[in-house]
Amino acid sequence: MDRRELVRVLREERVPDAFYDIPGVRDIPSPSDAYFFLRPAPDGWAVGLRQRSGDQDVRAFSSEDEACRELLGRLTTLPSPPPEEGTVAGEPAPEPDAVRPDAPDVPGTPDAPGDPDGPGGP
Repeated sequence: MDRRELVRVLREERVPDAFYDIPGVRDIPSPSDAYFFLRPAPDGWAVGLRQRSGDQDVRAFSSEDEACRELLGRLTTLPSPPPEEGTVAGEPAPEPDAVRPDAPDVPGTPDAPGDPDGPGGP
């Protein structure tokens, strides 16, 4: 894959142009505060994140193909969601009733005993 093919694939995937800068192929006319880049480097290619006028998370690649595939992955792969509170990453979340079995019933909720708005209420 080369830079031109990468831009074609990113557009097919509907990645907004403002999310990336590839000098000579897809330049950002007015850069945003944060965007990913792919650019020539002394020993090949560099892929990283430009944020607040500084480069972050930069990786070097010896081939254009490797660099393009890295940028494609960064722009099209969603990160894993954070674990829910009280769980460990990789473990399933507890059942809703198991979260707070001792929680008091809240008036106005459908299953609260004696609640006129609950089942059988007005």
